[in-house]
Amino acid sequence: MSDQIPFLTEKKLLDVLSLYHYGIAIHIGEDAVIQYANDAMIAIWGKEKKDIINKTLEDALPELKGQPFIDMFKQVWNEGLTISGTDTRADLVVNGELQSFYFDFEYRAVKDDTGKVIAILHTATDISERYYSRQREQTLSEEMLAMNEELSASNEELISTNEELVQSQIQQRELYDELAESTARFRAMVQKAPVGICIIRAGDLFVPEVNDAYLELVGRERHELEGRTIWEAIPEAAAYAPIMDGVIETGIRFEAKEHELMLPRNGELTTVFVDFVYEPIAYDGGNQAIMVLGIEVTEKVLARRGIEEMEQRIRLAVEAAEIGTFDLDLESRKMVTSDRFNAIFDFKENVPWRTFASVIHPDDNERRLKAHDDAMKNGKLFYEARVIYHDNSIHWIRVQGNVLYKDDKPYRMLGTVLDITHVQRLNQQKDDFISIASHELKTPITSLKASLQLLDRMKEAPSPVMLPKLIEQANKSVQKVSSLVEDLLNVSRTNDTRLRLNKTTFTIAEMLNNCCNHIRVAGKYDLKVTGDEQLQINADEHAIDQVVVNLVNNAVKYAPDSLEIILNVERSGNFAKISVSDKGPGIPPEKIPHLFDRYYQGESAGFQNSGLGLGLYICSEIIKRHGGQIGVESEVGKGSTFWFTVPVE
Repeated sequence: MSDQIPFLTEKKLLDVLSLYHYGIAIHIGEDAVIQYANDAMIAIWGKEKKDIINKTLEDALPELKGQPFIDMFKQVWNEGLTISGTDTRADLVVNGELQSFYFDFEYRAVKDDTGKVIAILHTATDISERYYSRQREQTLSEEMLAMNEELSASNEELISTNEELVQSQIQQRELYDELAESTARFRAMVQKAPVGICIIRAGDLFVPEVNDAYLELVGRERHELEGRTIWEAIPEAAAYAPIMDGVIETGIRFEAKEHELMLPRNGELTTVFVDFVYEPIAYDGGNQAIMVLGIEVTEKVLARRGIEEMEQRIRLAVEAAEIGTFDLDLESRKMVTSDRFNAIFDFKENVPWRTFASVIHPDDNERRLKAHDDAMKNGKLFYEARVIYHDNSIHWIRVQGNVLYKDDKPYRMLGTVLDITHVQRLNQQKDDFISIASHELKTPITSLKASLQLLDRMKEAPSPVMLPKLIEQANKSVQKVSSLVEDLLNVSRTNDTRLRLNKTTFTIAEMLNNCCNHIRVAGKYDLKVTGDEQLQINADEHAIDQVVVNLVNNAVKYAPDSLEIILNVERSGNFAKISVSDKGPGIPPEKIPHLFDRYYQGESAGFQNSGLGLGLYICSEIIKRHGGQIGVESEVGKGSTFWFTVPVE
């Protein structure tokens, strides 16, 4: 549908991930080369993005040497497993100082369809504040216990003397003030914590304390939680009541990752994904409270699922098109291929790169080698060749690929292969059909010509014997031609005549230098390409080439004495302008408005003196489909310049 929202490109997806406020990074290889890291992960590491991307983890973060994380990455890469941790300490150099931080993290192996590990997804959440808060809370609890013990001792001493009673009261007041101050600090830490925190009493499940982040997470106002039981306040989460009861009874924390919940958002229940923890708080010999920590990870989950869905759609599209894919390491010459790729080369399994190359037809091998040499220079691989199957049958393939560079050196090639045997056979059938049609038309036309010539000779003295026979023969020939033309029209009507554009991005000057080889080989005319040699457009290269060839052919045909033909490229606003200029006799002004009309024919002395009059009309239609314009500037006696424009983007 024309109004369908386009899917995000890979770059835009990465840009979305970069906005995520929890650390995400993608590592490649046993040494954990950092291929991608979002802003949150870069902030956690305390480094500049330029100092870590495309470096191994040990080179980017040398302070990790001696810590367990580098070995964990190697284990995940080699064994294809997932390693995660909570409240894990890591010593990192931040602002030039080695500091200790605590993280919840996960190293997850990402595999391709064959089960081979191709990357490691690294997620991390800095929970240092939570960790230190819990430590301080435990310290406060111990202090409170000590205070209670001291208070008991003080009460016993109060019985013995009034003076001791007064002193004890003073001490009690000091302890109370300290306790109040500690409680205030604790509440301030809870309120300012970057994650949702809710304190629930173990005995009655009432909520004495909750921070704003938790209220935002569950979509509630403060008065809806405080002074009520947790399940009364958040009934949609009551399914987790048995889990919380288990935490209260056993004192064992419960941790959940990416749990799906229905929580209110903008007045409606919406599906969200949450990481949360039930952490028991024990004092006075029992579990007295549960601290709930929650973080919404909906964006992360949806982004990951979007990437997975996009990969699945791409995979289905490739399979539906019966396209084979390959990944070639240009240094080691090791190549990973899809099952379809193997089948197109008549192999049942992946074989070495040279084995694939060995089944290319000997007559096409030079073309293949040249295509690979050109790809190392321009980054694009394209060639068509024949493959010899094990049963000696011949099949045609089309190979396309892109070369990846590292430090300006090609190191990897990704590409596709398509079986075009059927297309080649159709083309051969088309050529055979045209040959047969031409032969069939030639015979009656020759007979008709002979009859007309004899009739012309005897027009002054017609022979009563020969005249009827010649007329009859001429009518038969005309009838034969008419029948053949009707057959051709019937064939044409059965075909889809709409002009389709297969757009790619290419350099115009490069296309001009490669076109019109039939003119260059003859050696008579000099085709000179001038102008912007780097300008690129996104268009149907074959169709644009067809337009240029038609214009050059016209220059040769109608300006035969103009031995130099100029092909110029320039940018005009948002368009690329391509022109073909000659120094021939020029075109009369009265003919110029009609040059691009269908079937237009001029007199024999005019511009168009042969053909069907479709060449320039087809050129015009091609350019119109591209959203451009076509025209001509000419002056009699000085030459002509045919030009057309194509949008740059």
